[in-house]
Amino acid sequence: MKKILIALLLVTLSLAGCGGEKDSQGVDRDSSKKIVIGVDDDFPPICFHNEKNELVGFDVDLAKEAANRLNVDIEFKPIAWKNKREAITSGNIDMIWNGLDITDERKEYMIFIKPYMDDRQILLVRKGSDLNIHSEGDLEGKSVGCQAGSTSDCYLMRDENLKNALKDYKTYDTFTAVLDALKSGEVDVLICDEMVARYEMNKNPDELELINVKIGTALEMSVGISKDKVKLRDEVQKVFDEMVADGTAKKISEEWFQADLIKY
Repeated sequence: MKKILIALLLVTLSLAGCGGEKDSQGVDRDSSKKIVIGVDDDFPPICFHNEKNELVGFDVDLAKEAANRLNVDIEFKPIAWKNKREAITSGNIDMIWNGLDITDERKEYMIFIKPYMDDRQILLVRKGSDLNIHSEGDLEGKSVGCQAGSTSDCYLMRDENLKNALKDYKTYDTFTAVLDALKSGEVDVLICDEMVARYEMNKNPDELELINVKIGTALEMSVGISKDKVKLRDEVQKVFDEMVADGTAKKISEEWFQADLIKY
């Protein structure tokens, strides 16, 4: 009987050890779990492929650091940005970590960690364009382009008066496509996230010009997670808090933007 009890105790201890590793705070980390992150992989500097075809970007680095601290594998799965609701509600992805603004419409099918950056929509035009734009109302009669499903696209779709005042309004599946449309003269104005606009203007100072006109209201950037994954949201929140507290998030921001844009 004694031998049987010892054997059962050893089995119990062995099974207890298979539950996952613990971090320095004693929190269980499931090393067998993989998180699938939906991304727009053509959205520099947030997420894009470099010259070696490696996936890089500001939010890519944040997500990798969080996954490392959670001791989990991650898979970045490209999605069509306009189809993000279907991607996350179908279970094809667990979360979206990709320059995602918090909006009322997105709250219908996602839960979010605490917002970590402010975001606003501004304008990009071709260098030397004489469009006389000083306010949102000056877009009247202009040809405007946006990425389909973006925050700026959602805003224009809600503001029928502004949309109807435009000469025409065109959406494109990727940011690169709408940027190319601007450069070629297919559209007069591109509306996009400020950080993306500034990144592209700095890369192409002889081609592009930024017009510092705010479109809509300023929003907050976060990580959107499937509504049925509350535990995952809480785990990501915990490690992101740690990344802010120890300066890692600040360092990543400075590497991409030469400034600490983390809001906490």
